[in-house]
Amino acid sequence: MTFDFVRSHGLGNDYLVVDATTLGFDLTPERVRAICDRHTGIGSDGILALVPTDQADFAVRILNPDGSEAEKSGNGLRIFAKFLADHGYTHRDEFTIQTLGGIVRARLLRDGERVVAVRVDMGRATIDRRLTQLEVEGQTLPVVVVSVGNPHCVVLVDDLARIDLFHLGPRIENHPAFPSRTNVQFAQVLGRREVRALIWERGAGHTLASGSSACAVAAASYDRGLVDGEVTVRMEGGDLAIGIDPDLDLVMTGPVEEICAGRFSADFRARLLGE
Repeated sequence: MTFDFVRSHGLGNDYLVVDATTLGFDLTPERVRAICDRHTGIGSDGILALVPTDQADFAVRILNPDGSEAEKSGNGLRIFAKFLADHGYTHRDEFTIQTLGGIVRARLLRDGERVVAVRVDMGRATIDRRLTQLEVEGQTLPVVVVSVGNPHCVVLVDDLARIDLFHLGPRIENHPAFPSRTNVQFAQVLGRREVRALIWERGAGHTLASGSSACAVAAASYDRGLVDGEVTVRMEGGDLAIGIDPDLDLVMTGPVEEICAGRFSADFRARLLGE
C-alpha cells in the first residue's frame, strides 16, 4: 500500500504517523498545525515522524498539534511501535526507539498475528521536590512535579468531579513556574492499585488519555505512598497498566489500534507547500 500517513489511536489519543524520509516536505510548525487541524486538515492530536538514527533501532519526532515538539509520548510510542511492525519496518517484536526524552524499549503484544497492545519501558521518573504547591488564581494547589522524559505537574485531589479541567489546565500549563510549559494531570487515588486522572496536555489541551501522563500520575502517587507498584490509571479514553519500582522506573502497557491509511490530496499538498 502506498500512503502518506497512517492514522491510529491509543485510548482515543489519536496520531498521524508519517515516514519523514519519503514525505516530500519538511514538517514545519505551520505545516503541522495545518495537518492537525480538525476542520481544514486531516485532524489529530499530533504527528509521529519516523526519522533516521544511529543511536537506536528507530527514532521518532513527536509533534504537537500547535507545532511544538514533545520529548516523549506513551500513547505515541505504542502507536509508532505498531506502525513499524504493521508496515514492514521491522519483523521483530522487541526493539528500541529514540525520542527527545531518551531511548525506550518497546515490546509488541499480539492476538495471533495482529498487534493489539504494546509494552514500553518508559525510563525513570524524577521528581522536583523544590516545588510542592502552586498558586493559581488565588488557589493554593498541592502539586507533584514529575519528569518522565517530558514535564508533568500532577495535582492529587479528593474528588475529580469538582475539578474544572478546562479552566485550570491551561493556567497550570502556562504557569510562570514552568517556563517551557508543562503537561497537567488531576488525579484521584481510588485504592492501592487504582487511580483516576484527567489530562491536559502541553500543546494539545484536553486529551482523553496520555501514556506519559499515566506514568507521571503513577509515579506521583507511588512517591506519596498512596499506591503499590502495579497501578491501573483510569482516564476518560480508557485504562493503562503502569508498573513502577522503588527507583521510579516505569513500564507502561496498553492497547493500540490503527484506523486508516491515506494520502494528501493535490489540493492539500499544494496548500502545505504554499503553491
